[in-house]
Amino acid sequence: MKRRSLFNTGLGVVLFVVFVWSLVDLGIGPRLFWRGLPHFFRLVSEMFPPSWEVLTEPDILWSVVETLSMAFLGTFFGAAAAFVLALWAASNLTPSRLVRETVKALMAAERSMPTLVVVLVLIVVIGLGPFTGMVTVAIGSIGMLGRLFAEAMENVDPRPLDSLKSTGASKLQIIRYAVLPQVVPSLIANTLYRFDINLRTVLFLGVVGGGGIGFHLHLAMSLFRYADALAITAVILSVIWMAEQLSNHLRSVVIGRETLR
Repeated sequence: MKRRSLFNTGLGVVLFVVFVWSLVDLGIGPRLFWRGLPHFFRLVSEMFPPSWEVLTEPDILWSVVETLSMAFLGTFFGAAAAFVLALWAASNLTPSRLVRETVKALMAAERSMPTLVVVLVLIVVIGLGPFTGMVTVAIGSIGMLGRLFAEAMENVDPRPLDSLKSTGASKLQIIRYAVLPQVVPSLIANTLYRFDINLRTVLFLGVVGGGGIGFHLHLAMSLFRYADALAITAVILSVIWMAEQLSNHLRSVVIGRETLR
């Protein structure tokens, strides 16, 4: 008991030292915050009234469609690849431990890869544009969805699988008639949740050359057109809100509930 108490005390001291060192190293303090407030209020004053005229430009409206397309296609292709990998990673579907652990290691490596690194590499390989953004979103979806899909497959009721195996059914038949009926709601719900995340990711990718409405927001801020930036921001928030409401409704229908919190 005493040893545990000393350990907890030592851990608390280490965390406190790390906390204080982080504050000092980053230069965080109330003085810096208060000194920046006048700049914030000046920026806000220059944003109003928003320049709604910028929304009449064809490029702006098309970039909204482009953003939604990147998020949708990136999620679709990422989910498709994640589903295939999940079949190899699920312990009840892949007997070979070597194959399972290899696939899980690949998915873990993808999850640890920062999105910024992926998009910068793809810009060199593919170039700037929405295609790069879509591929980045697809790659970023594989690790997370692959793990969630594999866990869903491992938690299915084993009795239908055993029944089909006893009749000599093939692996594809087992997946089609025993696994998919149990995991489809979970797969769809998790994919829709990932779409919400990817939609926000696409906005960030526009800043680094991935295309979409995020590029126009970055351009407006760079040119000090703050009133245009506020109007574009309003469009972005509206699109995200509508997409999230639709996604929540679809998830509630899929999992058989009226509301999701």
